Amino acid sequence: MKELESIKKYVSKYISLTEDEEKYFLSVLTVKKIRKKQNVVQPDFTCKCRNYIVKGAMRAYYLDDNSQEHTITLAIDDWWISDFNSYIYQQPATLFVEALEDTIVIQIEYTNEQLLLEKVPKFERFFRIITQYGFAFLQRRLLSSISKSAEERYETILVEYPLIAQRVPQFALASYLGMSTEYLSKLRNNKVSLKKLK
Repeated sequence: MKELESIKKYVSKYISLTEDEEKYFLSVLTVKKIRKKQNVVQPDFTCKCRNYIVKGAMRAYYLDDNSQEHTITLAIDDWWISDFNSYIYQQPATLFVEALEDTIVIQIEYTNEQLLLEKVPKFERFFRIITQYGFAFLQRRLLSSISKSAEERYETILVEYPLIAQRVPQFALASYLGMSTEYLSKLRNNKVSLKKLK
């Protein structure tokens, strides 16, 4: 299955598998097609899978008591997404995880992941590494949100994650950056105007 090639390549960046280990790993994965606007996680239901995006774009967001959406995570090809608190602790989710475009994901269920860790201990290293990277990214994002202006946060994502800025709808990017869609539109228009003047 061609969708599995991308996750094989991704895993090989961190650990080397024997033929039997790879075969077992692939046997516990499920490929799913998610339609645009479809949720794979929603509040009050326990998150059963972590999702690796083969192709597409997704977001995890929180809906507050005033029905205001707060985008917590954005993810595109070759990234992971889930409600990780729900997944790790196997307790009810607090986030929605939604496809922003038609998306293909590879899922591993919590119970299968636990079996994988027992049968192929190398995956302890794999999941530790990607968790460390995720934690470091979350810390940088938190510091950015309390120390940088809206314009600086937008500039950072343009420089560090240009594909996210191009692929993700404006409403989701604005929510992720902690600003209104109108303000993000104004920032984008200002950048376009400056480019034309140069």
